[in-house]
Amino acid sequence: MEFVYGKQDFYNIDRGQESCFLMTNGLGGFSSLNVIGSASRNDHSVFMACTKAPNNRFNIVHRLEEYITFDDKKTYLSSQQFDDKQAENGYTNLSLMKMDCYPAWIYEFDGIFIEKKLCMEFEKNTVALSYNIENISGHDIELFIKPFMQFTQKGQNLTKKQKFHFDKNRVTSNNISLKIVTDGDIKAFDTEYENLFYSYDKPDGRRETGLVAANHQISFKVKNGFSSVLNIVFSLEDDITDIESIFKNAKMRVDDIKSKSGFKSDIAKQLSLSADAFISQRNSTNGKTILAGYPFFEDWGRDTMIALAGCTLSTKRFDDAKSILQTFMEHEKDGLMPNLFPEGGNKPLYNTVDAALLFINCVWLYYEYTKDIQFVKKCYKTMQNIINGYKNGTDFDIHMDNDCLISAGSGLDQVTWMDVRIDNILPTPRHGKPVEINAYWYNALKIMQNISYILGLTSDEYETLADKVKVSFNQKFWNEKENCLKDLVSGTDADLQIRCNQIWAVSLPFTMLSHEREKQVVDTVYRHLYTPMGLRTLSKYDKEFKGFYGGMQKNRDLAYHQGTVWPFPLGAYYIAYIKVYGENAKNRVKTQLDAIYPVLKEGCAGQIPEIYDGENPAKSKGCFAQAWSVGELLRVFEIIEQ
Repeated sequence: MEFVYGKQDFYNIDRGQESCFLMTNGLGGFSSLNVIGSASRNDHSVFMACTKAPNNRFNIVHRLEEYITFDDKKTYLSSQQFDDKQAENGYTNLSLMKMDCYPAWIYEFDGIFIEKKLCMEFEKNTVALSYNIENISGHDIELFIKPFMQFTQKGQNLTKKQKFHFDKNRVTSNNISLKIVTDGDIKAFDTEYENLFYSYDKPDGRRETGLVAANHQISFKVKNGFSSVLNIVFSLEDDITDIESIFKNAKMRVDDIKSKSGFKSDIAKQLSLSADAFISQRNSTNGKTILAGYPFFEDWGRDTMIALAGCTLSTKRFDDAKSILQTFMEHEKDGLMPNLFPEGGNKPLYNTVDAALLFINCVWLYYEYTKDIQFVKKCYKTMQNIINGYKNGTDFDIHMDNDCLISAGSGLDQVTWMDVRIDNILPTPRHGKPVEINAYWYNALKIMQNISYILGLTSDEYETLADKVKVSFNQKFWNEKENCLKDLVSGTDADLQIRCNQIWAVSLPFTMLSHEREKQVVDTVYRHLYTPMGLRTLSKYDKEFKGFYGGMQKNRDLAYHQGTVWPFPLGAYYIAYIKVYGENAKNRVKTQLDAIYPVLKEGCAGQIPEIYDGENPAKSKGCFAQAWSVGELLRVFEIIEQ
């Protein structure tokens, strides 16, 4: 899909900073700015390189100052807010911005036409810029491009103690060397600084200003009545691809991703491309991984196991799925999967109760798509370890109780996805027996029963245990008053809160409820939690419901799972809805999914965000691009198109 932003979308600088674009390189690096080309977050960047995939990121070229001069007149193409001076107003000369395979901007003023294109090369730390200039202004003109840089690790502050050196079209700083290839003229100068204002970080209590440095400028002259093209490549690579091939290869790759996905609808094709942004190489494991979200998050076990089905299996990227599962399988420990992978000499973190059970689910889904029984055989021992770890007890007080249900968490350990902790405060304490974890547990046991049978192994123990879990689950989780499932079995008031977690007890491959109860769960979720943007994390009728997400970190954390809308559970809701209402329900879901069209233009072009406000979910918040949001909706489109 092509996303077009016109004058109505950036009639002032605040409006122009509401949406952004995102390009990624499959290594963890990315390029992302607002549609007017400004940086309103410290994580925005023309060129965010990654020197060790996927998390060792450096903000190399943070933003560009761009302007045209003739007859002592200076006209900006660039837009930017500053902490201590007037903003650049290039958006007033911008006619439109388009995002398809890569972003393109059209500027028109004073008889000058400029088309600017920006592209990030796949699996390279390289970005390319192209300016196609037509000049009938009646004057000879000159274009100036000044890259403002940081060369700091993502999220860190630049200080004036850090030195920048320019020599023979190379900038070096912080042990990083940036090569610049251009047909313009480069002029070096003593390092100068400016202080940016981050309008999208300030409301959330993040760092609201950022220092950037420049020590060179690229210029390019175009005579009156002539047209010409300025090309610039910024790269950390030794071998640099010619700029035409960078743009051409990007277009071919985008077309290939959409084609191989096999989707028919334009939204689904776009989401298959959106999913590609999250799939990255991981150097430490020499395999693939899934980054949870941009611009904030890295690769987490829970997010990966939820996003994997949609982002890789629904899009026919089976080799990527296999590589990701292999990576996690190699790091299983005491029946748990890593929630956060190691960097350098650090050890993995295993503080998640759901990732391991979801790993078993992913292996089953992979098998259903591929019938790759040899890989399933390789996974079987790990899957046994997981079941045994949960039965016998493992870290974080994860264990099977006498009723055969899984209990998890104690003290300050938050091990479900509702895992916020503020010092010694747990805004969403879910110690005990969480509903979705026990749905995952039953599903995992049934998968083990089926795979054992397929492999010609004894499956009785899994079948027997699954039957016991089913009986206990129906006895202890059913909320007769509300015709839905309890969120927990813990003996606290939190048990009866109506939350989105119950929807997975209906949407998984193997479930425990009768058809009538499944239908009641779906209907209750619709009444209390459904919005076109996602499911609320808590019923809006609950006294603890918080309808606004924003402000300082503590305020955001207190609202994060207390009513805030998350798009990713919407996938499970639609799958469950189709399951209980039958094939005819697909038409209704197709109509409801039309709400995704405007979502794909707001926030980040072509992406689904992390969260929305619970009361009025209209403006994207949190990460502007979230893997499991995209992946879970892809699964729905796949079911609809089957």
